[in-house]
Amino acid sequence: MAERLDRPKGEHRLFGSRPASPRNADRFGRVSEGIARFLGTPRFLVYLTVFVIFWLAWNTFGPSNLRFDSATYYFTALTLVLSLQASYAAPLILLAQNRQDDRDRVSAEQDRQRAERSLADTEYLAREVAALRQALNETATRDFVRSELRALLEELRQDDRARERDDGAHPG
Repeated sequence: MAERLDRPKGEHRLFGSRPASPRNADRFGRVSEGIARFLGTPRFLVYLTVFVIFWLAWNTFGPSNLRFDSATYYFTALTLVLSLQASYAAPLILLAQNRQDDRDRVSAEQDRQRAERSLADTEYLAREVAALRQALNETATRDFVRSELRALLEELRQDDRARERDDGAHPG
Protein backbone atom coordinates (compact mmCIF):
# COMPACT_ATOMS: atom_id res chain seq x y z
CA MET A 1 0.00 0.00 0.00
CA ALA A 2 2.77 2.46 0.90
CA GLU A 3 4.57 1.73 -2.36
CA ARG A 4 1.51 2.72 -4.35
CA LEU A 5 1.21 6.00 -2.47
CA ASP A 6 4.79 6.89 -3.39
CA ARG A 7 4.00 6.92 -7.10
CA PRO A 8 2.29 9.84 -8.81
CA LYS A 9 -1.17 9.15 -10.13
CA GLY A 10 -0.10 9.77 -13.73
CA GLU A 11 2.39 6.93 -13.59
CA HIS A 12 -0.36 4.29 -13.29
CA ARG A 13 -0.83 2.32 -16.50
CA LEU A 14 -3.99 0.59 -17.59
CA PHE A 15 -3.74 -2.88 -19.06
CA GLY A 16 0.06 -2.80 -19.00
CA SER A 17 0.30 -0.26 -21.82
CA ARG A 18 3.29 2.02 -22.14
CA PRO A 19 2.80 5.70 -21.40
CA ALA A 20 2.76 7.82 -24.54
CA SER A 21 5.99 9.70 -25.04
CA PRO A 22 5.72 13.38 -25.95
CA ARG A 23 7.38 12.64 -29.27
CA ASN A 24 4.77 10.02 -30.20
CA ALA A 25 1.94 12.28 -29.03
CA ASP A 26 3.31 15.09 -31.18
CA ARG A 27 3.63 12.78 -34.17
CA PHE A 28 0.03 11.64 -33.68
CA GLY A 29 -1.04 15.27 -33.42
CA ARG A 30 0.75 16.19 -36.65
CA VAL A 31 -0.78 13.22 -38.49
CA SER A 32 -4.26 14.03 -37.20
CA GLU A 33 -3.82 17.67 -38.23
CA GLY A 34 -2.83 16.55 -41.71
CA ILE A 35 -5.92 14.37 -41.94
CA ALA A 36 -8.13 17.14 -40.59
CA ARG A 37 -6.67 19.59 -43.12
CA PHE A 38 -7.33 17.11 -45.93
CA LEU A 39 -10.92 16.59 -44.75
CA GLY A 40 -11.50 20.32 -45.18
CA THR A 41 -10.29 20.53 -48.78
CA PRO A 42 -12.34 20.63 -51.97
CA ARG A 43 -10.35 17.60 -53.17
CA PHE A 44 -11.75 15.49 -50.30
CA LEU A 45 -15.28 16.67 -51.08
CA VAL A 46 -14.84 15.70 -54.72
CA TYR A 47 -13.43 12.27 -53.74
CA LEU A 48 -16.29 11.69 -51.29
CA THR A 49 -18.88 12.79 -53.85
CA VAL A 50 -17.41 10.46 -56.51
CA PHE A 51 -17.34 7.62 -53.96
CA VAL A 52 -20.99 8.15 -52.98
CA ILE A 53 -22.13 8.48 -56.61
CA PHE A 54 -20.25 5.29 -57.53
CA TRP A 55 -21.73 3.48 -54.50
CA LEU A 56 -25.26 4.58 -55.32
CA ALA A 57 -24.88 3.84 -59.05
CA TRP A 58 -23.39 0.39 -58.44
CA ASN A 59 -26.04 -0.60 -55.93
CA THR A 60 -28.85 0.79 -58.09
CA PHE A 61 -27.84 -0.09 -61.66
CA GLY A 62 -25.16 -2.78 -61.19
CA PRO A 63 -25.69 -6.51 -61.61
CA SER A 64 -28.24 -7.60 -59.04
CA ASN A 65 -26.13 -10.50 -57.81
CA LEU A 66 -23.17 -8.12 -57.12
CA ARG A 67 -25.13 -5.41 -55.29
CA PHE A 68 -24.20 -5.27 -51.63
CA ASP A 69 -26.35 -2.37 -50.39
CA SER A 70 -30.00 -2.39 -51.28
CA ALA A 71 -31.96 0.72 -52.18
CA THR A 72 -34.99 -0.91 -50.57
CA TYR A 73 -33.22 -0.60 -47.20
CA TYR A 74 -32.20 3.01 -47.96
CA PHE A 75 -28.53 2.20 -48.52
CA THR A 76 -27.90 1.20 -44.92
CA ALA A 77 -24.28 0.18 -45.53
CA LEU A 78 -23.53 3.58 -47.12
CA THR A 79 -25.06 5.31 -44.11
CA LEU A 80 -22.91 3.21 -41.79
CA VAL A 81 -19.74 3.92 -43.80
CA LEU A 82 -20.42 7.67 -43.81
CA SER A 83 -21.23 7.59 -40.08
CA LEU A 84 -17.98 5.76 -39.41
CA GLN A 85 -16.05 8.34 -41.44
CA ALA A 86 -17.76 11.17 -39.56
CA SER A 87 -17.12 9.52 -36.19
CA TYR A 88 -13.39 9.49 -36.93
CA ALA A 89 -13.30 12.89 -38.63
CA ALA A 90 -14.93 14.85 -35.79
CA PRO A 91 -12.37 13.99 -33.08
CA LEU A 92 -9.48 14.51 -35.48
CA ILE A 93 -10.82 17.94 -36.40
CA LEU A 94 -11.29 18.81 -32.71
CA LEU A 95 -7.76 17.64 -31.92
CA ALA A 96 -6.40 19.79 -34.75
CA GLN A 97 -8.39 22.76 -33.47
CA ASN A 98 -7.05 22.24 -29.94
CA ARG A 99 -3.49 22.11 -31.23
CA GLN A 100 -4.11 25.29 -33.24
CA ASP A 101 -5.56 26.95 -30.13
CA ASP A 102 -2.42 25.98 -28.22
CA ARG A 103 -0.23 27.45 -30.96
CA ASP A 104 -2.34 30.61 -31.01
CA ARG A 105 -2.09 30.89 -27.22
CA VAL A 106 1.70 30.56 -27.33
CA SER A 107 1.90 33.05 -30.20
CA ALA A 108 -0.31 35.52 -28.33
CA GLU A 109 1.88 35.18 -25.23
CA GLN A 110 5.01 35.76 -27.30
CA ASP A 111 3.37 38.79 -28.95
CA ARG A 112 2.42 40.15 -25.52
CA GLN A 113 5.99 39.70 -24.26
CA ARG A 114 7.37 41.32 -27.40
CA ALA A 115 4.96 44.24 -26.96
CA GLU A 116 6.03 44.63 -23.31
CA ARG A 117 9.69 44.68 -24.35
CA SER A 118 8.95 47.21 -27.10
CA LEU A 119 7.06 49.40 -24.64
CA ALA A 120 9.91 49.20 -22.14
CA ASP A 121 12.43 50.04 -24.88
CA THR A 122 10.29 52.94 -26.07
CA GLU A 123 9.93 54.31 -22.53
CA TYR A 124 13.69 54.01 -22.01
CA LEU A 125 14.41 55.82 -25.27
CA ALA A 126 11.90 58.55 -24.39
CA ARG A 127 13.64 59.07 -21.04
CA GLU A 128 17.03 59.20 -22.77
CA VAL A 129 15.79 61.73 -25.34
CA ALA A 130 14.34 63.86 -22.53
CA ALA A 131 17.67 63.72 -20.66
CA LEU A 132 19.53 64.72 -23.81
CA ARG A 133 17.17 67.66 -24.34
CA GLN A 134 17.74 68.82 -20.79
CA ALA A 135 21.49 68.45 -21.19
CA LEU A 136 21.39 70.45 -24.43
CA ASN A 137 19.38 73.21 -22.79
CA GLU A 138 22.00 73.50 -20.05
CA THR A 139 24.98 73.59 -22.42
CA ALA A 140 26.14 76.73 -24.14
CA THR A 141 25.31 76.89 -27.80
CA ARG A 142 27.64 78.31 -30.40
CA ASP A 143 25.51 81.42 -30.84
CA PHE A 144 25.39 82.00 -27.07
CA VAL A 145 29.20 81.71 -26.79
CA ARG A 146 29.66 84.09 -29.73
CA SER A 147 27.34 86.68 -28.22
CA GLU A 148 29.11 86.41 -24.86
CA LEU A 149 32.51 86.78 -26.53
CA ARG A 150 31.27 89.81 -28.49
CA ALA A 151 29.96 91.37 -25.29
CA LEU A 152 33.32 90.75 -23.55
CA LEU A 153 35.22 92.09 -26.53
CA GLU A 154 33.04 95.21 -26.52
CA GLU A 155 33.68 95.66 -22.77
CA LEU A 156 37.44 95.33 -23.35
CA ARG A 157 37.33 97.91 -26.15
CA GLN A 158 35.39 100.27 -23.93
CA ASP A 159 37.93 99.78 -21.14
CA ASP A 160 40.77 100.45 -23.62
CA ARG A 161 39.04 103.62 -24.85
CA ALA A 162 38.45 104.74 -21.31
CA ARG A 163 42.12 104.17 -20.45
CA GLU A 164 43.24 106.02 -23.54
CA ARG A 165 40.99 108.92 -22.57
CA ASP A 166 42.27 108.85 -19.05
CA ASP A 167 45.90 108.67 -20.27
CA GLY A 168 45.26 111.49 -22.74
CA ALA A 169 43.58 113.66 -20.11
CA HIS A 170 46.40 113.18 -17.57
CA PRO A 171 49.64 113.43 -19.47
CA GLY A 172 52.47 112.36 -17.63
